[in-house]
Amino acid sequence: MSPLTRPLRITHIEPLHDWIRGIYDSAFEDSDVEFAWASDLPESELASALTGSNVIITGKRRVTEQLLKAAGAELQLVQVVGRAPWAVDLACARAVSVSVSHMPHRGAIAVAEHTMALLLGIARKLVPGHAGTVSADYQELGVEPIRTSEGKIAFNWLKFPDVRQLHGQTMGLIGLGDIGLEVARRAQAFDMDVVYWKRSALPPEYDGMIGVRYVPFPDLLELSDVVSLHAPHTPQTEKLMDADAFSRMKKTAVLVNTARGGLVDEDAMVEALLSGGIAGAGLDVFLDEPLPVDHGLLSLDNVLLSPHTGGGTGGGQKGIVADVKANIDRLLKGETPHHLVTP
Repeated sequence: MSPLTRPLRITHIEPLHDWIRGIYDSAFEDSDVEFAWASDLPESELASALTGSNVIITGKRRVTEQLLKAAGAELQLVQVVGRAPWAVDLACARAVSVSVSHMPHRGAIAVAEHTMALLLGIARKLVPGHAGTVSADYQELGVEPIRTSEGKIAFNWLKFPDVRQLHGQTMGLIGLGDIGLEVARRAQAFDMDVVYWKRSALPPEYDGMIGVRYVPFPDLLELSDVVSLHAPHTPQTEKLMDADAFSRMKKTAVLVNTARGGLVDEDAMVEALLSGGIAGAGLDVFLDEPLPVDHGLLSLDNVLLSPHTGGGTGGGQKGIVADVKANIDRLLKGETPHHLVTP
């Protein structure tokens, strides 16, 4: 690529919270670029706002054939924050020689990793295994240490009856935004079948691209070995996981929540965990945070709890903006942007 003539015109079309927009504004304020926001515009006004843009930034808001052509011959790059395959008409982008980059979403990756950590911790009984090993609980089982060799071991010396594999199980995702997409990728790496439910199903071709399958909400609850929550907390999702939902889940199933505590009726969840209605829960979020010292979850031995650390150490949005700016700087220098999905 040849270096682009400055100033570069960048138009951001994804609706974002004001504090995130402020991070973008600060990152680009000293750059030799024209940075414009079109995220609040209706679809009918978006095409004219993109005219003359060199770069379009989006997340899940779709960049259609109409918008690509409206931007004109000056358009060089559509930068997608995240891996949403529906964000850009890729066939049209190729036809008009516009590069498309899908930038991995740092915050979504952090939460997805934490989701899998909670799930693995429950499935492999990591916390009780650690605690029992440190406390030498094997002594109560009449087990004595032996010297091991290649063929001689003390397998499962704490006699856990329910250490599970993820291989071949069904992961049910409630919500399929940036985090849900990242969780799906990781679940598939464990050879899990991934189904999802959201209020508006994706067109089937996108399901095929991602390797997931849409099912109605009740079916997801009944099919899934793991139900993982990745929906926003809205009036429509308030206590989505209620007593009826828990009654539909397999008794061997696990709930993982790294979204928001308000998606779950916590009293109903505690009852399901106590009664054997579900096998366990991995929770990073709660209705009240920090978790009150008298909360019913704290007395259960089939839960794994973490103090809302799914997002890592914070700063994910700043990292995303830094990644986007670095990619645009490469474009300015005539270098190939990272994470291209079109030639």
